[in-house]
This record gives sequence, structure tokens and C-alpha cells, in this order.
Amino acid sequence: MVIQQLLDIMARLRDPHSGCPWDVKQTWQSIIPHTLEEVYEVADAVDRQDTAALRDELGDLLFQVVFLAQIAQEQGLFDFNDVVEGISQKMLRRHPHVFGATVYADEREQKQAWETIKQAERTDKGVNDGFFAGIPHAMPALRRSQKLQQRAARVGFDWDQWQQVIPKIHEELGEVQDAVRLGESQARIEEEVGDVLMGATNLARLLGVNAENALRVSNRKFEQRFLRVEALLQAQGITLEDASLEQMENAWLIVKQEEKTTGGS
Repeated sequence: MVIQQLLDIMARLRDPHSGCPWDVKQTWQSIIPHTLEEVYEVADAVDRQDTAALRDELGDLLFQVVFLAQIAQEQGLFDFNDVVEGISQKMLRRHPHVFGATVYADEREQKQAWETIKQAERTDKGVNDGFFAGIPHAMPALRRSQKLQQRAARVGFDWDQWQQVIPKIHEELGEVQDAVRLGESQARIEEEVGDVLMGATNLARLLGVNAENALRVSNRKFEQRFLRVEALLQAQGITLEDASLEQMENAWLIVKQEEKTTGGS
């Protein structure tokens, strides 16, 4: 099996006598930053619609899973096969409408059942961290914000319509302005800005938009636009460092017009 080849490679790399010194000294804690980096690189390949890169990045991400499982195996905790068996059973358990005789009336009922099953799993595992149990603190802040709001919405703590969030966002912006005007602490200003961002993620959720994905797309759009601004200025013999704000803004407007002409946003 191809996967067995990868498992054998990982075991060899971790061999304390003949393995790679760097791989041998790694721990779960030291590997996690690399794992997260690989996740971001997968997302980047998807955003760029680069299928060759996506194939490679998925391989890198799989290697991280194998690495973490190998460390666990060495400690006598579990191995890669246990990981595969665990996720297989979880998917069977969470999709009774596919692998069993359960019938859901609609997608909403299915989602409610999914959450009920997940809650039962947490109870069986003895996980009791309160209402927001299972939402990792290490999750990217925008994504976690939406997950928290989704969980609260399950018990009716939610807006009826997305339009109701707009005044709340304006209110939070006003509180930022007040905090700055009154010379309040940086921590207080940061808190108020955080409320603005949470309001924005709430708006995104109610519109069916993944805030993390939306910001990633906007980041890429800004990056591409600014690189085009740099190219336009360089064509005039002007560097970004020497360009005035007016020159950069004029180039920015040209880039946006180019996008409209080619069907961009």
C-alpha cells in the first residue's frame, strides 16, 4: 500500500539510531506550527486554483498527520491506523442518513441532528467545558467568532435578519471613535475594535458568508492590486518609496478600472 510506504518512511526518519536528527527531536508541540503552516499552504493553493500545488500541499499536510501519529505510537498511545479507524467510525456515526435508514426532512433538520450527535460524542468522552465546548481557542479568531455565534444562535440568541446587524456595527464604530477621542488606553481601544470585527463576522454569518474565507479573498485582492500599482508606477520610473500618496491613489484607481473592464470587482 502507498500509505504504508509513507508510514515506513516516517518510522525510519524517527529512528533514534539511524534517523534524521531533526525529525527525531521533534515533539507534538514543536510540530504544530509546521502543521498549521501546511494548512495555510493548502488554502493558498485552493485560492490560486493551482491543482499541482494543491496535490503537493495535501501531501505535506498528510505527512504532518503521519508525523503526529508516529510520535503517539512511540509513546504507546495510538497509531495511524487508530486515527483512520476513528475518523471512519465518526463519519459513519454522523451520517446515518447515508449509511443507515435515517431520513431527514430537510438540510436544517440534518444540521440539527449533526450537532446533537456531536454533543452526544462530547458527553461520551466526558468533555464538559460549558456551552462552547469543542470550539478550540487556537482556532483563527474570525472563524472562532462565527462558531461562537452559531452555537449561541442554536438556543435563539441571534438576530432575526442580517439588516439588524448594520446599526450595531455603526454603534461599535462609534465606541471606537469615543475611546480614541477620550484618550482611553490602547487595551480599551483594542477591545472596541474587536467588537467591530465581531459585528462584521456576525453580519457575514447571517449572509451565509465564511468570514475567514472572505477576508482571505480580500487580502489576496489587495495584494494583487498593490502589486499592479507598483508595476504602473515603475513603468513611469517611480518607485513605491518615492511615490506620493496622490500618485499611488491614481494608480489604484487605474487598477480598479482595469478590473471592471476585465470583469473583476
